[in-house]
Amino acid sequence: MRPGKFIFFFLTTLFLIAGINARPVKPVVLLVSLDGFRWDYPDRGLTPNLAEMEQNGVRALSLQPCFPTKTFPNHLSMITGLYPEHHGIILNTILNPFTNSRYSYGNSNISPVAQWYQGETIWETLKRQGIKSAVYFWPGSDIDVSYRAPDISIPYKHETPYEERIQTVLGWLEKPETERPQFITLYLHETDESGHEFGPESAQTDSAVALLDRMIGILRNGLRRLKLQNIVNLIIVSDHGLIATPAENRIDLEKILSGKQFVAQKSNPIMFIYPKDNDVYRVLKKNARHYKVYRRGYFPEYYHFNHNALIAPIVLIAEPGYLFSSEGNESPVRATHGYDNHLLNMHGIFIAEGPRFNKGLQTGTLQSVDVYPLLCKLLGVEPAGNIDGRLDRIEFILTTPVGNSE
Repeated sequence: MRPGKFIFFFLTTLFLIAGINARPVKPVVLLVSLDGFRWDYPDRGLTPNLAEMEQNGVRALSLQPCFPTKTFPNHLSMITGLYPEHHGIILNTILNPFTNSRYSYGNSNISPVAQWYQGETIWETLKRQGIKSAVYFWPGSDIDVSYRAPDISIPYKHETPYEERIQTVLGWLEKPETERPQFITLYLHETDESGHEFGPESAQTDSAVALLDRMIGILRNGLRRLKLQNIVNLIIVSDHGLIATPAENRIDLEKILSGKQFVAQKSNPIMFIYPKDNDVYRVLKKNARHYKVYRRGYFPEYYHFNHNALIAPIVLIAEPGYLFSSEGNESPVRATHGYDNHLLNMHGIFIAEGPRFNKGLQTGTLQSVDVYPLLCKLLGVEPAGNIDGRLDRIEFILTTPVGNSE
């Protein structure tokens, strides 16, 4: 054999051996929720880190939440691919009138917590298929059945500093690949609190927006330090937006239903009514100013809010900007959410970067219920059956992996 052919044969053999022994690095997905981060906050000139992510990856015009546009239901919709009527978390606080029990995140007077969750979360899907998950605060992670819980879960503590949360997540990512979770969540709440207390257009909310962007910067710098920016698919979402609620925009339900017997469960701007008098619905319809009245099972189909036995017999939804009157020591708010999910100011954000995302792609509104099938696609797992989310509405934001004909 001539020397030239020998060298060619030798190098070809080395490349083949290297190819056989090379093992692809397991993909990692990091899902970060910025509670109450309205769709237009990134356009205020206060978010250089989100702007850099947008240039390097994908930004949707908005992320449309499910109805009701509340924190707990929409965090569950993103990780189950189900509308609230199907995953069971229909409000932040849920009343079961059949058992006289009540559930809210981290505070239940009945066990097991698992009975309130009717959908399969992404970490359940992953556990069934042998993939490890770690959750740093996400509604649903308090579930008290081990086979439905994340592999790693931090109990919710509102006061935990943001940088501590981020460093814990980076610590998980720093583990050897065989120990590293492939799916991780992180939750930061600053914009929701500031928006409620001071309003979405306030200087305090602007400060909250800038603060959370700095936290995203710390997280992204940590990924670069760990040399994981080409392995981690980073997705930033929010659960809802916010609308200002002037103090004069109040609906006095006690006055409207004076002399009538009923039980009310309020989750402003939504009111669940359990009537004891037969004409409660008639009186509510007759006096329906600045609110709409629906019977269970008769919501417009676009709400996807008919098919759950825990929805009250009568549901009131306030007109945008209006609230039902406060009672007792309830703190007044200058803005809130929970209104019709088709209102643009109820929408959140979707910004993502990483090896599987197109670069520099701006797209229209995405659906929060489609986040779950997207996560399954990124992690290469089979999603649960009978979900409401659809991969075909969102997978166009992904690139096709090299050597893959999908």
